[in-house]
Amino acid sequence: MVQHGPRCRQCRRETMKLFLKGDKCFGAHCPVDKRKYPPGQHGQRPRKLGEYGLQLREKQKIKRIYRVCETQFRNYYEEAVRRSGVTGEILLTLLETRLDNMVYRMGFAESRNQARQLVSHRHFLVNGRPVNIASYGLRPGDVVEVREKSRNLPLIIEAVSGGRRRPEWVEVDAQGMRGQLKQIPTRTQIDTPVEEQLVVEFYSR
Repeated sequence: MVQHGPRCRQCRRETMKLFLKGDKCFGAHCPVDKRKYPPGQHGQRPRKLGEYGLQLREKQKIKRIYRVCETQFRNYYEEAVRRSGVTGEILLTLLETRLDNMVYRMGFAESRNQARQLVSHRHFLVNGRPVNIASYGLRPGDVVEVREKSRNLPLIIEAVSGGRRRPEWVEVDAQGMRGQLKQIPTRTQIDTPVEEQLVVEFYSR
């Protein structure tokens, strides 16, 4: 089970916006903009992290961005190690091609957390079949679409009409409420502000 906790507090812990509340993070009342220091009694004290601390914080940051638990994250890392290529980059592409993340990237949800909930309630089809597993991995050519009976759902309509920029590696028909994964994204195409190599170093200790 993913350990959520107060989402704004998680962003403050990483001292950056993780966009866990979607478009709400751009509002004027975002706690990260108001308090640019970690939460807690000693949050404002300057802290210098060592090598291990930096690696741990980066791991936690990526887990929180993609909304996965420790066991899932470790499994993704081990899968990335087994594949040929740069481990850190493969790890990110595995996370990016999760169904819940693809729903978010295609603009059918305002946040990854919302996308996860919509997927679990069977509001989406993958290649014409209902899928309610948020971690379902997509392949190039796979088509994601909103189920016919879910197309009037206010949450989805609001997200689609929000006009958020979509990455170049997906193709979306907003009016038809469907999208396709055109290709596995390269690291330069993934705009997630993380240093995945620190995670590789963390698990390689």
